[in-house]
Amino acid sequence: MASHRRPKQPSRTRVTVLTATAAAAVALGAQAAHADPKPSKKDVKAQVDKLYEEAEKATEQYNGAKSKQETLEEQVSTLQDKVARGQEELNELRDGLGSMAAAQYRSGGIDPSVQLLLSSDPDSYLEKASTLDQVSSKQAAAIKQIGDKQRTLKQQREEASTKLTDLSATRKSLGEKKTEIQGKLAKAQQLLNSLTEQERAELAAKEEARAKEAQKRAERSSEDRPTDLGDDAPQSGRASAALAAAKTKIGAPYVWGATGPSSFDCSGLTSWAYAQAGVQLPRMSQDQANAGTRLGMSELKPGDLVIFYGDLHHVGLYAGNGQVLHAPKPGANVRYESINNMPFQFGVRV
Repeated sequence: MASHRRPKQPSRTRVTVLTATAAAAVALGAQAAHADPKPSKKDVKAQVDKLYEEAEKATEQYNGAKSKQETLEEQVSTLQDKVARGQEELNELRDGLGSMAAAQYRSGGIDPSVQLLLSSDPDSYLEKASTLDQVSSKQAAAIKQIGDKQRTLKQQREEASTKLTDLSATRKSLGEKKTEIQGKLAKAQQLLNSLTEQERAELAAKEEARAKEAQKRAERSSEDRPTDLGDDAPQSGRASAALAAAKTKIGAPYVWGATGPSSFDCSGLTSWAYAQAGVQLPRMSQDQANAGTRLGMSELKPGDLVIFYGDLHHVGLYAGNGQVLHAPKPGANVRYESINNMPFQFGVRV
């Protein structure tokens, strides 16, 4: 006779294990199906170039904050010195008024107005002093001088306090920009490390060949001077001197925040070059954009500043015949490059 027993059901533990295994298999399959492919060498280069551009933009903001910090530190130091000297002068004036009071006491008593001035709340007296007839002319002059000095000291202390607050915010901004730059450069390096050694070598060789080709086009092999930079002469002696100084730095590495003499960022090179010509340019490319007369591309002469990108975060020196001499980006050296390789905004004649 056939058995009517029900088939044995799998245990709950077995069901759980089977379900989990099946779910994991489905998840792994879906993950494999949707996994992003390894980026190509071309994709990596595009991403790295974008990160380098963003890092350079942040570098110019860092340069601006650093320049502001240096200015604020100098201003704060000057104000603090003024406050210290002013307090000494105030103390001397008060001592002199105290000597008057002592002399009055010896001669028959202290003037009531002087008693009030030497009280614990002299400021309230200063507002009333002009209405007191019994104050002698000499005492009135001393009291006025003390009042003026107190008001000056108060203003200087308030100004110093404001500057210190601004300095603290600037230092914070400086640290944030530094972190941002380092993060972008680290991410760029991480992307480069995702390539094979051969792919990295090919990219480096291509970058080096591009730099050499630009330099080859811009220099004679027989003379240490440009060939295809055209016959245009600089508009001024300072522009000529700045360009000549920058040419001596061809091959120097780009380093963010650097101002020479062995490494540069973009505005570091232009400010250093013009400093050799006796001209002090602002540190930041956006400020250098306002350091002279703006020019269209057809008006450029050798030695003029050339400003690139909509936010004005890159600057170089016009070398002639459509060539720019600049510090391009992290991982590249000071070199000549076509003005058309970047989005030109305007030139600046210093």
